[in-house]
Amino acid sequence: MNRIIFLGTAGARVTVFKQVRASGGIWLTLDDTNILIDPGPGSLVRCLRSKAKLNPEELNAIILSHKHLDHSADVNVMIEAMTGGGFKKKGILFAPMDALEQDPVVLRYLKNYLNKIEILREGSEYTVKKVKFTTPVRHIHGVETYGINFVDKNISLSYITDTRYFEAIPNHYKGKVLIINVVRLKPSQYDHLCLEDAKNIIKAVNPKLAILTHFGMTMIRAKPWELAEKLSSELDTKVIAASDGMNLDLSPVAGST
Repeated sequence: MNRIIFLGTAGARVTVFKQVRASGGIWLTLDDTNILIDPGPGSLVRCLRSKAKLNPEELNAIILSHKHLDHSADVNVMIEAMTGGGFKKKGILFAPMDALEQDPVVLRYLKNYLNKIEILREGSEYTVKKVKFTTPVRHIHGVETYGINFVDKNISLSYITDTRYFEAIPNHYKGKVLIINVVRLKPSQYDHLCLEDAKNIIKAVNPKLAILTHFGMTMIRAKPWELAEKLSSELDTKVIAASDGMNLDLSPVAGST
């Protein structure tokens, strides 16, 4: 089964350090391949406590969209867990160069536990078993940051991680399922998307399903599930707000046709 499990939906510092929402990242299963995206604080605990049975030793890869702590704080412990404490050399880590070499977030000794480390770059394609994904464009953010497209005959899913809005975003993320990190309710000086940005992206892409996640406090106070329902009505597109632990079967909505 192709599925996505939200191990956390927290975005921005206050939401994360107060754990108003969990911050464990996203567990993605495609074609019997398990990929963990952006394992922030508490990722291991959220995996082990998930209602859906999640065994970190069954992971095939970990992807960091960027190195900020709400996306990477548990990357080291998840490498340990994926490799059985280093006794089972396995898995691939995908991360931007600056997450590995400039003020690195991955401990040196853990790199030897992995089968491979691959550097994320703009406009590149990568493979985990049968799953292919691309990082189409570098985002406008405080550190090197990339969104992700998973596209093959069985799946069409795009993940727009943290970024300031720029006009080309909709051109790069055409997934039938579109996941958008929406930290802010209103525009701000920070390099994060706001609700109006998400609305413009969804309108331009017209996915089968749009999922809002990675909420800051302004979004949480505004009740993101109600905001998503309103967007659904305005755009005539199904929009939902992710919740901690949400387990979504992608098969009915994520086909590439």
